[in-house]
Amino acid sequence: MRYEFRVTGHVSAVLAEGFPELDRVLAPRQTLFIGEVTDEAHLYGLLNRFRDLGLRVEEMRRLAD
Repeated sequence: MRYEFRVTGHVSAVLAEGFPELDRVLAPRQTLFIGEVTDEAHLYGLLNRFRDLGLRVEEMRRLAD
């Protein structure tokens, strides 16, 4: 399953290293993280990682395969 996470603000390359399984794309006033999520536990783990790093997820969506 591929997911897209839209995070408030521009996330630095150093901070993005906390998500090695996701690609980082800078957009106006947001950072998009896109990549494969293996299962529900992985999804919740990613959301917890965003929270623990102080990042606000504005939107999360599953992408078409």
